[in-house]
Amino acid sequence: MSERFLFYDELGNKIEFIVKAKFTLDDTDYAAMLPVDDIKSEVYILRVELDEKGNAVFAGIEGEELEEAIDAYEELLKENLQ
Repeated sequence: MSERFLFYDELGNKIEFIVKAKFTLDDTDYAAMLPVDDIKSEVYILRVELDEKGNAVFAGIEGEELEEAIDAYEELLKENLQ
C-alpha cells in the first residue's frame, strides 16, 4: 500500500495525497505526490526533511531546485518503464 499524507490548503480544506515515488538527489530526499481525489492532476514534488524528533516534514521547493527535482523524477519514470 502506498503512503498517504493529509495536508490543508490555504482555505483549511483537507487534501489527502498519495506518494507516487521517493528519490534522492545530491543527498536531499524528495517525494512525488498526487492528490488521492485527483490522480490525473500534476505531480507535486516536495523536499523531505526531518524534524527534531525524526519525523518527516515536507517543504515546498522552487527555482533551480525544483527544475532539478523534476528532471530527476522524470528520469526515474523513464527507468521504471524500461
